[in-house]
Amino acid sequence: MSVLTSLLSPRSSLWRGLLAGLIAVAVGAGPVTAANQSVQGAKKDDSGFEAQAPSAILVDAESGSVLFEKNADELRAPSSMMKLMTVETVFHLLKTGDLQLTQEYRVSENAWRNGGAPAGGSTMFAEIHSIISVDNLLHGAIIQSGNDSCMVLAEGIAGSEAAFVEQMTKRARAIGLTQSTFANSTGLPNPDNKMSVRELAKLARHIILTYPEYYPLFGEKEFTWNKIRQTNRNPLLNAMPGADGFKTGYTKEGGYGMVGSAVQNGMRLIVVVNGLDDADDRASEAKKLLEWGFRNFESRSLFANDATIGYARVFGGEKRYVPLTPAEPVRVMVRKNGSDKLIARIVYQGPVPAPVESGQRVGMVRVWRGPNLAVEVPLKAAEADPVGPTMRRALDGASELTIGLVRAGMAKL
Repeated sequence: MSVLTSLLSPRSSLWRGLLAGLIAVAVGAGPVTAANQSVQGAKKDDSGFEAQAPSAILVDAESGSVLFEKNADELRAPSSMMKLMTVETVFHLLKTGDLQLTQEYRVSENAWRNGGAPAGGSTMFAEIHSIISVDNLLHGAIIQSGNDSCMVLAEGIAGSEAAFVEQMTKRARAIGLTQSTFANSTGLPNPDNKMSVRELAKLARHIILTYPEYYPLFGEKEFTWNKIRQTNRNPLLNAMPGADGFKTGYTKEGGYGMVGSAVQNGMRLIVVVNGLDDADDRASEAKKLLEWGFRNFESRSLFANDATIGYARVFGGEKRYVPLTPAEPVRVMVRKNGSDKLIARIVYQGPVPAPVESGQRVGMVRVWRGPNLAVEVPLKAAEADPVGPTMRRALDGASELTIGLVRAGMAKL
């Protein structure tokens, strides 16, 4: 693997702005290939894989590396897959201690009538005015995709479903879902329920990594409530070795979709497909994508978490630059039977004002496979840089003023 780091040297000329440096990383040798395909319609990539789903993405759970994508940022109705956001909000409250699994909520007439048996949709068959624990409501929401389960949780936690949706939205933004919008806790048809397969995959990865104590719920194959036994709606659980989650969804507006995850040979992949016309197609598409990923990819390390991979310009510090290291090891998935050309860019807003603390977050390193983003990892300052002497600050100020004048002049040309 060859790494060109000349543009990241402290002696380089760094301009104020977002683009701070470039690393060209070549893994192996041979022609350039691209694993990701953001395309309209079915299209084969270099390995011959053909995606029929209107929207699809395949992600490595450990690194977040994207192996395949198609219309991954297109906002669509997520249907019951949106329940993952409801469940994440509950998991978060459990983790912070603001909620207990033994806590109980009453089934309102609204939840029973609009989410339970009378509504005719997916339900855990909760009886009106009965009292159910958070633990059992989570089982109903995850295994049976109960609309009533989600509505009871929402009303019990926040007082109303509308208030819970506000909490959901705040949680979504907190974990980096910037485009998703929600109108209810269930995914039942509403024009304001919109998610992309990329953000669904990001949500699934967050659940796996953040809540290992609760994730096994997604792999339970059945749940009985009110003497009614229902099996898990995830078709991958019985169709693919290592499959242990997540969630299916269907509405007339959104079509058939699913989020799935499986582990094989120590590698976990997450797949999301949406917009298909048939339930069998969504299962076969998800299974094909997972099998293709396991067959064709392996994980490679690009940078250790203590490796200096670049420098950030400092304004008004004792030193002019601070070294940058990744907050976690930077790993990316590459083809087993070929070579992938990877491009890594360090992106930060600079120069960074002094003082800079050791460990302070300073931008990101983003790795592209071909034209598509494969993985991104936060960068932190490896050393502290206190405020420098008055002369240093004056020189930095003059330098920034000169650069600003040059840019203003160039903008007028």
